[in-house]
Amino acid sequence: MGVKTVDEYFGAARPWRQELFKLREVLCTTGLEETVKWGAPCYVHEGTNVVGIGAFKAYVGLWFFQGALLSDAEGVLINAQAGKTKAMRQWRFTDSKDIRTRPIKAYVEEAIALVAAGEQIKPERGKRIEIPSELAVALGGDARAREAFDKLSLGKRREYTEHVASAKREATRASRAEKALPLIRAGRGLHDKYRS
Repeated sequence: MGVKTVDEYFGAARPWRQELFKLREVLCTTGLEETVKWGAPCYVHEGTNVVGIGAFKAYVGLWFFQGALLSDAEGVLINAQAGKTKAMRQWRFTDSKDIRTRPIKAYVEEAIALVAAGEQIKPERGKRIEIPSELAVALGGDARAREAFDKLSLGKRREYTEHVASAKREATRASRAEKALPLIRAGRGLHDKYRS
């Protein structure tokens, strides 16, 4: 079960607490609406996602939903999932001294202006799903799971196929496929627990 409120997210944060609060302080001065999406703070302009905050093991970061459109004057944005995401970009911080208000606000203001102008990179639609062999074998041995998988939305089926296929080792792909079966049989998506 994911967090329901921004305060709950920040209250539960252990590592990177100081950095998270510093980023939140900056974002709260931008006029964006603060909310929670996918279990993490998200900042929205007129119903459109602009930027989010997240803490990970090695860093804390901002992710810009249409970051590929930003001019990136500081040269700090990275595509954390090259080949998978076209629009989203991250700005990672490993030390609170690197969190500087003026550049962050400049990036956010540019991102808001892009949203206001209707600029966006749209996701590819209709891309064929390729079921990895390990998932196909697991589904082939479980008729109930296969039937439930076929009833899932295209997006949920894609989550499972990409999750299994992204593992480098064959054994890991097979393990992920087996662990996914109970969720699939229940008609749930891989990331449903993060959706609010």
